[in-house]
Amino acid sequence: MSRRLYITLMILLLMMPFGSTALALEARSFSSEQLRHRYHILSNELRCPKCQNQNLADSNSLIAVDLRDQVYFMLEAGKSDNDIVSFLVARYGDFVMYRPPLKTTTFILWFAPGALFLISLTFVFFIRRSRLAENQTVVKFKASEQLHLEELLMETHKNRHLDSDGVSK
Repeated sequence: MSRRLYITLMILLLMMPFGSTALALEARSFSSEQLRHRYHILSNELRCPKCQNQNLADSNSLIAVDLRDQVYFMLEAGKSDNDIVSFLVARYGDFVMYRPPLKTTTFILWFAPGALFLISLTFVFFIRRSRLAENQTVVKFKASEQLHLEELLMETHKNRHLDSDGVSK
């Protein structure tokens, strides 16, 4: 392969990741800067129904593009943010909001993470407590065993002291 062709291919390969982001840019002309700001806030706070972990602004799915268009047209028509959110919630449910309201159907979404965290902390606490209790078990020796153990310890201590002085046995 010639050097020129190799360099051209490398440049094209390096530019490939940027091609998809260039397609995602939308040119919208708003009637006011306030509408542009509201549009960006709404598109960042609303979730794409297809892409579960992306907001409308980040998603390139067809439904996200359609919803961004709808948000744009509703803003230009003079709808309030609450009207737009209500329309999308009526169509897609509370899932479309990153911060759904607290009600009986979303109770688990709000409190399950905290409950799981507390359960995990309790579990870790009891495991640590049981391990500490195991480590603090006291072993009682008979008098003869205790004497023998002390003699072994003294002998070991003497041997270490002799070895550290450089004197061999």
